[in-house]
Amino acid sequence: MFSRIAPTYDLLNSLLSLGLDARWRREAALAAVVGAPARVLDVAAGTGKLAFAVKRALPAAEVTGVDFSAAMLEVARDAALAQGLEVAFTAADGTALPFADGAFDAVTIGYGLRNFADPEAGLREFHRVLAPGGRLVVLEFPPPPAGPVGAAFRLYFERLLPLIGGLVSGDREAYGYLPRSVGAFMRPGELAARMATVGFVQVRYRLQTFGVSALHVGVRAPAGPVGGR
Repeated sequence: MFSRIAPTYDLLNSLLSLGLDARWRREAALAAVVGAPARVLDVAAGTGKLAFAVKRALPAAEVTGVDFSAAMLEVARDAALAQGLEVAFTAADGTALPFADGAFDAVTIGYGLRNFADPEAGLREFHRVLAPGGRLVVLEFPPPPAGPVGAAFRLYFERLLPLIGGLVSGDREAYGYLPRSVGAFMRPGELAARMATVGFVQVRYRLQTFGVSALHVGVRAPAGPVGGR
């Protein structure tokens, strides 16, 4: 499905979010580069937007993006070349990453975790490839909040978004999947608890733009002292 909509994916992200997606990704990138990580992995990288935001926020970092959609990765590689950004992209499954334990200082994922068949397996894998003290940054759409804002969001998401997305991309089913996947995903507090369950510490989150998006951050616990009395 994601491979089918790759050619129009970036255009529709900007259109359907009213341009707010760029700001949400910048905020996630800034959260990821705290402490100036040398090696950053962006999982479910898609067309590379979050990986590029990280690279711009910290040009010295070695940034790698992974996704299992070849069509998305092709768009990402072309965009990296066009923008002069040195970001490597490779095909990989986010629940079985082809990297050694502790290979990265930061891991990011933007709007991809809810697409995992087993999100907790993904979180465990992110924890594995992070070095002690490394940071995980998760950007995700939570289910619409209660109240008038949530009602308006649900109306837009469930009625207008599939219509607009279908007209532009020619694939209405793909843009019908988006609101269904958001409605079925964990609420921010539940995702924070799940991150803690797999071993992350200092887990926190904040809502973006009236709760339309949520930014979660967790840390792999630093290695403890060796020996002692």
